[in-house]
Amino acid sequence: MKSLFLGTAALALTAGVAMADTVRLGTEGAYPPYNFLNDAGEVDGFERELGDELCKRAELDCEWVTNDWDSIIPNLLSGNYDTIIAGMSITEERKEVVSFTQGYTRPSPSAYAALSDVDVNSAVVSAQASTIQSSHVASTGATLVEFPTPDETIAAVTAGEVDAVMADKDFLTPIVEETELQFIAEDVFLGDGIGMAFRQSDDELRAKFDAAIDTMKADGSLNALLDKWEIEGKF
Repeated sequence: MKSLFLGTAALALTAGVAMADTVRLGTEGAYPPYNFLNDAGEVDGFERELGDELCKRAELDCEWVTNDWDSIIPNLLSGNYDTIIAGMSITEERKEVVSFTQGYTRPSPSAYAALSDVDVNSAVVSAQASTIQSSHVASTGATLVEFPTPDETIAAVTAGEVDAVMADKDFLTPIVEETELQFIAEDVFLGDGIGMAFRQSDDELRAKFDAAIDTMKADGSLNALLDKWEIEGKF
């Protein structure tokens, strides 16, 4: 689960457009299976299906907006969209800046992958910038190399520029299955699950999505989506 901490709340300002006629859902569109762009250039993946269903249950008209990961919180606070649904980990640091729904996944593992076995505590390890994985790597004895996108972290290890990559295991699993990369070391559990993020002034809108998540947990449809997209962290 990815995590970004914005060091200042100054951008919160007066950007609130909650409860507008159309609710804009912000996502990265580059982190399968959570979210990605399909061949038609449309947002797809677990969070596309989840977001559409939540909007239906909350009786909201919604549209999708894509945004680079490194500016996804600042542009929420600036009013470019109304919520973030982008594989974002719930963390105490981020709660100082945005408000979260309850998690729509439980904490799921992060993992290391490499071409051969290495000591991840002394290796050179790639991770996407401003994620919970990059923070973890930085806290170990490893040398962290950050990249703007998850694809670049994979390219670095396959090209031999780094020794290993750390990311969500859900993201790495199909890559390991299709390439020469292999999982190494033990899985690491980080964060408090994934949730939707909102401006702190948008409590009413957040509550609508929270209630919709409750109904999906209660009727089993959330677990069915997690199964469909092979994402760990069921309820």
